[in-house]
Order: sequence, then C-alpha cells, then structure tokens
Amino acid sequence: MAANFIAPQHTAAWQQLAKLPTTAHLRDTLQDPARHNAMQLSAAGISLDFSRQRVDMQTLSVLHQLAQERHVMAQAHTMAQGAPINATEDRAVLHMALRGAGQANPPWGDAISLQVRAELNKFLTFADTVYRGEALGHTGLPITDVVNVGIGGSDLGPRMAVQALAGNAGKLVRMHFVSNPDAWALHHTLSTLDASRTLVVVLSKTFTTQETLTLATSAREWLVDSGISEIDIGQHLAAVSAATDKTSAFGVPPERVFGFWDWVGGRYSVWSAIGLPLAMAIGSDNFLSFLAGAHEMDQHFLHAPAQHNLPLTMALLGVWNRNFLGAPTQLIAPYAWRLEKFTAFVQQMDMESNGKSTHTNGEPVAVATGPIVWGGLGIDGQHAYFQLIHQGQHLVPVDFIGVRTEDTPGPRAAEHHRVTLLNLNAQAHALACGRDDMATAQSLRDAGMGQDDITRLTPHRSFAGNVPSNVLWLDALTPNTLGALVALYEHKVFCQAAMWGTHAYDQWGVELGKTMAKSMEQRAQA
Repeated sequence: MAANFIAPQHTAAWQQLAKLPTTAHLRDTLQDPARHNAMQLSAAGISLDFSRQRVDMQTLSVLHQLAQERHVMAQAHTMAQGAPINATEDRAVLHMALRGAGQANPPWGDAISLQVRAELNKFLTFADTVYRGEALGHTGLPITDVVNVGIGGSDLGPRMAVQALAGNAGKLVRMHFVSNPDAWALHHTLSTLDASRTLVVVLSKTFTTQETLTLATSAREWLVDSGISEIDIGQHLAAVSAATDKTSAFGVPPERVFGFWDWVGGRYSVWSAIGLPLAMAIGSDNFLSFLAGAHEMDQHFLHAPAQHNLPLTMALLGVWNRNFLGAPTQLIAPYAWRLEKFTAFVQQMDMESNGKSTHTNGEPVAVATGPIVWGGLGIDGQHAYFQLIHQGQHLVPVDFIGVRTEDTPGPRAAEHHRVTLLNLNAQAHALACGRDDMATAQSLRDAGMGQDDITRLTPHRSFAGNVPSNVLWLDALTPNTLGALVALYEHKVFCQAAMWGTHAYDQWGVELGKTMAKSMEQRAQA
C-alpha cells in the first residue's frame, strides 16, 4: 500500500481546489435565493444548514472529487468490515459494531455481533438494577450515588452523555465524575456522599492508568474508612476493564466487571461498557435508543450518495476551511445547556485522532491536518470570546448546534428557548454578513449621532464578516438524536483523516506522556 500512496497535495482535485477563488463574500452569496435550499442535508433526526460556508457548487463538486480520489468511502467500508486499519497497532476499528449488533449480515461478521450482544446484555442488566434502585449497599440500603472514576474516553463520553440526557435520567440515582488526580477533585465529590449508598465504578481497560488508579485507590480507602469491611467492599465497586486479575485483586466481584475489546478506541468507546454510567443514569431502554440513533447515522454514512452524505459533507467543508482558507481552529458552539460537555468530548475525538504529522506510509505530512477544536456554550461564548471571532485577526469557522424543540418543565420554558435560538440565528447571520462601513455609518446616523462621531466610530463598529459556519439542528434532544450527533462527528473525523492520508485511530503522543511519567517515577524511586 505504501508504494501506491499519493500525498493529498499531489492529487488532481487538491491542485484544482488550490486554484479556486476564495474572495466572494457571504454577504453577497447569501443573496442567491436558491443557495439556502441547495445547502441543506438531513439524516437521523439531524439537519445541516451549510449555506453560510464559503463554498459554491463548483467548490463542492471538486471537494467531492477529492473524496473520490482519496477513496474515502472505500476506506469507510474497509473499516466496517473489520480490517486492521489502525495499522500502527494492527487493530480493527469497530465502534460501529457496538451499536449495530442487531444488524442482519453485518459487514464485521456475526461472531463479533454475538460478543457485543452478550456484553451489552450483561452490563445493561446490572445498570438497570442501579437505575431502578435495586442495587443495594452493604447495609441493605439502595445505592443512590455512583462515582465514575476514569480519564479521557473513560470520562468525557459518559460525562457528556449523562448531562446531555439529563431529561431522560431516573430519579433514584445521582451520577458523579472524577477524572483529575488532584486530591481536591475527589474530596469535593466524596465529601457530600454517604459511603453506604455509594457505588464506585472504575473505568480502565488495562487497570494500570496512573491517574485513574490513584483516584480509585483513594476512593476505595474512603469506602473502607467509612466502615465498609473488606468482605462487603464488593457491593460498592464495579469496573469496566479487560484486566480481570487486577480488578479481582482490587476487590471487584467478577460479575461486576464488564469488558470491551482492543478494537474499541477510548474516544470511541461510550457505546461499549464504558457507557455503563450512562446506562445507570437513563436505563437500558434509553441506552438502546442511544445506540440506535448512532446506528442510523452509520447506515446513512455508509450508504447515502456522496452529495447527500452528512458526515462526508461536514468533513469536506472542514478540509476546505483548514487547507484552503487557512483556518487553524474549529469552534463548536452548542445552544443547549445539556450539550455543555459536547465540545470537550469532540475536542478529544478530533484532536487525538487528527493531530498527526505522519502519513500512513510513514512520510511527513506537508499539509495542515486536524484543527484546534475549542468552544463551549454559544451564549456564554457571545459574552467572552466571540469578540475575537467578529473583529479579531483569526478566521474561526463555527459549528452552531441548536435543538428545535423544548421539553424543559416550567411555565417560561418556551420563552427561554425562543431567546436561545434567536441568539443562535443572529450570531450565524452576523458572523457571515458582518457590517460594512456604509451600513455602520447609516446605523449611527439613524441613532442620531453627529457626523464627526460617525466618522470617528465607524471603523470601530464595522465588522468584516465572511466567517464560515454550519448550523446543525436536532429535531429534539433525545437519546436517539444524541447518538446520531456523536456518530456524525466520529465519521467526519474519520473522513478528514482519510483525505489527509493519516491514521485516525492511534494516539502515540498520548502514550509518550504516559511513558515519560512512568520513567520519571522509576528514576525517582531508584
């Protein structure tokens, strides 16, 4: 394969894209009444409006040509078939199998689906005992608090999804997440809890991750110091790990240890037993709906025509912004409080996957790869860093995420929702169109300002605009649509790696830091 590798900048489509004009202003292109309808896509309860991207139909056509020349969808089907596309670790990448175990004739084979279904049934059965208040502590009282101990993909995915699906959560158990080994993080969580009604869940594939074990050991000591004997400690522990010998030594009963496979990357693992905390919070039926939404997006991704393919389109637009408009970052701005953690979740998924400088054939990459992903709740951002996006020196593409419907209890919920979406739409329009000097001067004139002040203030109150953005709409924020949204971004990340010719599923930079910490510790103990 290395002998046939062609770097992206040497493809015909890439070279053609480099010659396309990028000077048209969105203020002008948005005047075309046909543009809006031509730049709408939808799948699995999610709609994409990309009419505010700085592309025209010619640019889109050549971007699709690039995807063909890079064999993006062929690579996607190879992934689904279970080939070891994570070549530096010789592993398959099958997070799609985790939510497609019920599919007839799956491309990854029936054997894997059988394994997935067995483990899914096992951890969902246990999760439901917690969700329904049937899991008891050593005194016979129901478990009311679950402390999730994990880091990276063992924290960000479950934490994000539990908050996002707060409207679907049961009333009998509260979820807590601790990832940082700083002592205060654990103390702050445990200090308010009753140990006799607390379950500590440790998420670590190898059960050797230093940060996680530091936290887990202290949490276990807290349980013992609170009066729980070594005989009873197992009633307050559970684990998600492949290292059953280590979990047993830690005191976790075998029936409370749930596994996953080496073809599940950490940042793609919320669909596996790593999602146990989510299943405890929302129950098995809602968790299965979460998987079903992702599976629906998988099917769309694998089978929809390229021009209607939502993940592929988002990936192509991202490549255009990164490589041809020169945007170094990507802002994700949800306009729903329940999606507050979504940006951090995607940040890991994208930057750990596509923060690469080596092609799949081992040669150095000569083009820009993954952007810096950042952001947070949109309205909070409007009162903080949006100033830089409007008038700063950086081009910052934005993914706005909104929810069309409102299901929050309360007499004024509809008004809150109206204000929230008003701000989303206003920001997307303002960033795209800006306001030129003439319009600014007129607005100041209309406000009754004198000509001297108009002349003085116009440069300060004008906006260049032309900031590209997507607006993603969820029909509603449900387990199904959240699953689809996460899968959408997973596939977008994969497609971009395929176009750049890099590996999306290893993370050797993360491993270097772990190795360095271990080496320094060994030297200090010598």
